[in-house]
Amino acid sequence: MNRQELVNLIKEKQSYLCVGLDTDIQKIPKHLLSHADPVFAFNKAIIDATKDLCVAYKINTAFYECMGIRGWETLQRTVEYIPSGIFTIADAKRGDIGNTSTQYAKTFFETYQFDAVTVAPYMGKDSVEPFLQFSEKWAILLGLTSNEGSQDFQMLQVKDEFLFEKVLKAGIEWGTPDNLMFVVGATQSSQLRHIRKLAPDHFFLVPGVGAQGGSLEEISTQAMNRDCGLLVNASRAIIYAGNGEDFAVDARRVALEYQQEMAGYLNKAIAAV
Repeated sequence: MNRQELVNLIKEKQSYLCVGLDTDIQKIPKHLLSHADPVFAFNKAIIDATKDLCVAYKINTAFYECMGIRGWETLQRTVEYIPSGIFTIADAKRGDIGNTSTQYAKTFFETYQFDAVTVAPYMGKDSVEPFLQFSEKWAILLGLTSNEGSQDFQMLQVKDEFLFEKVLKAGIEWGTPDNLMFVVGATQSSQLRHIRKLAPDHFFLVPGVGAQGGSLEEISTQAMNRDCGLLVNASRAIIYAGNGEDFAVDARRVALEYQQEMAGYLNKAIAAV
């Protein structure tokens, strides 16, 4: 999916919601455990309940890799079930020497047909560039994350700026607004406006809304750009909204609340132009 298609999708659905399918088999409703593939049965129900309200799904590969070959099969069934025209993200946080990164890129862009993959930039330019060589595919570079440990390295002062600022500036040089996004944690609200100034045209994938306490209002008012420029991810708050046989109904209810709030911010942004 190219940038204009993503922007059009956001406008059409009045949503920039990304639903995280970070599905833990220990947390899904018990009645699903009798299915041959319980995680896929859960994911299928969540997708059916939310596909008209979101513009993206993010699959955290760790929840599938831990199940071995069956997990990879479930991941493939899940990404293939997501309707065409919805943006798909492999949250894999890969990044290695160039030839290895090339294989990672082929894995997620060719074998599994994701639109985007999250990439760790610690090893530098040659570990990121292979992900930027695929037409209409995206690398989503870890910028400033929402976990407590982000303080350990990302907020280190390097001369006159923080390390995460150097990463953002380098990423802007490596890619373009058409093939590179940044992960910016929702709990980093004090930095959102500043980060938007550093990267005015790039999309941000923003995790941390809902269970982690990030504010959709703060994200939307501080980091939205002329194309929206946001994919706001909610995982646990949506997919585990209910635990009974009607869990998908509860998931839809929460996703609808996010979508309606997002529509309000989009309309305000349009009115302000």
